[in-house]
Amino acid sequence: VQIVESGGGMVQPGGSLRLSCAASGFTFSSYAMSWVRQAPGKGPEWVARSSPSGDFTTYADSVKGRFTISRDNAKNTLYLEMNSLKPEDTALYYCLRNRDQARGQGTQVTVSS
Repeated sequence: VQIVESGGGMVQPGGSLRLSCAASGFTFSSYAMSWVRQAPGKGPEWVARSSPSGDFTTYADSVKGRFTISRDNAKNTLYLEMNSLKPEDTALYYCLRNRDQARGQGTQVTVSS
């Protein structure tokens, strides 16, 4: 199992970023996947979840209406489109296989002026 996130960076408040999570070593289309974030000094916070097909998605209240989770099962890739970013969105973002919590190393997102 390999999970590799990318797309993080530094952005000004109100900006946008698109994170990607490339998966390999398992049948990606069979697994629900989530994005989770962890800010410095805080515990992990679940952000969004996608069903295996991508037809069903759920979001934390803190990101609802601003973030969109999606997936391309043909490319074994999970995405997180983040808009209207706020300083409180600053965190290490990682994607996670729901069934057993397998995860990648994460990608850092920093929102600052």
